[in-house]
Amino acid sequence: MGRFHRHDSAGAHRQDSDDSPAHAHPHDHSDSHSHEHPHEHSHDLGDHSGYATGTERIDVLERIFDENDRTAAANRADLDGGGAFAINVMSSPGAGKTALLRETLSRLGTDLRVGVIEGDIETSLDADRLAGFGAAIELVNTGNGFGGECHLDAPMVRSALVRLPLDELDVVIVENVGNLVCPAEFDVGEHRRVMVFSVTEGEDKPLKYPVMFRSADLVLVNKIDLLPYLDFDMDLFTRNLAQVNPAVTRIDMSIKSGDGVEEWCDWLREQVPRASAQPRAAAQL
Repeated sequence: MGRFHRHDSAGAHRQDSDDSPAHAHPHDHSDSHSHEHPHEHSHDLGDHSGYATGTERIDVLERIFDENDRTAAANRADLDGGGAFAINVMSSPGAGKTALLRETLSRLGTDLRVGVIEGDIETSLDADRLAGFGAAIELVNTGNGFGGECHLDAPMVRSALVRLPLDELDVVIVENVGNLVCPAEFDVGEHRRVMVFSVTEGEDKPLKYPVMFRSADLVLVNKIDLLPYLDFDMDLFTRNLAQVNPAVTRIDMSIKSGDGVEEWCDWLREQVPRASAQPRAAAQL
């Protein structure tokens, strides 16, 4: 499912061309229907002839997303029924999700009872790094029976959610698979979405991956301790982020130095009692 992306009812893209190798369009393009328009393009977008789609594929994708959304609603209902608040943490690989969770668990102590759903394509390396901090941890390897997908979807999360003692938890943190594209497309039943962004990724990423940045309720700008050594324009990044998601909350942080981490923990503490009573609807992408 990770290679396919939604479009809204008007047929507009929910994912830009840099985000995905394939898109499902509500049109039936065939060889018998030719177009001979003298379009001039300022950029070479490559040969997309291998991605022609038809109505059958659209129907399949609609069924996939419908099933996901029904399961996400069931996940959210179970979380609400157990009194647990869920956060979907997303980022590219190496941005610092697992390091953030380690530091978060060590700082929260007994403030919050935490469960973690750890998503990776293979291995238990990240789940192992989170052990010993008192959190209930469930691992989902997408390479084990889920096709090796580059994201977690609602059925995958449900496979782990049913093993967590929700009535004994205050918050469930879903650490999604490292990817700037697919995770943003799938509602997994979360109440809030948090994105961890590393300054090493470049200030252009909000424009290149708008769906991810647009879907976030909070953006954590990590590794600011490296700013003296990088050619990173924070003002430009701020403008790019505001262009894509002007209402988003942002915290600048360094997990290594500890800057901003307590501010993130405070945000988390503030969200839990309030947001549990106000379930998050599926993101309008």
